[in-house]
Amino acid sequence: MADERDRIGKRAIDAIGADGARIVVSAVVVWEVAIKRRLGKLDAPPDLLEQLERASVELLPITARHGNLAGALPLHHRDPFDRLLIAQAAVDGLTLVSADTMMSSYEVDVIW
Repeated sequence: MADERDRIGKRAIDAIGADGARIVVSAVVVWEVAIKRRLGKLDAPPDLLEQLERASVELLPITARHGNLAGALPLHHRDPFDRLLIAQAAVDGLTLVSADTMMSSYEVDVIW
């Protein structure tokens, strides 16, 4: 049975499905999924990147500005992947979709 955190929340679904919504998927997400899939910790399609490209979502690269901010953030959250996502949201003015309540410790919008 799937953990409730594995299911996306209604607010997030509504936001993603809204007319004109900008759907951005970070390279951080693709990277973390690939690592967890290889370690056997996540059942994810091996062609995730190709599926995202076909879905015409915007793929967000990691920049030096993102890395610089991720390293300077207060240590509310110690996960380096999540810190990089927080930095990307802050730098690029994006809303994070996450069930991780620690993300809200930073000055970024988070929905679930």
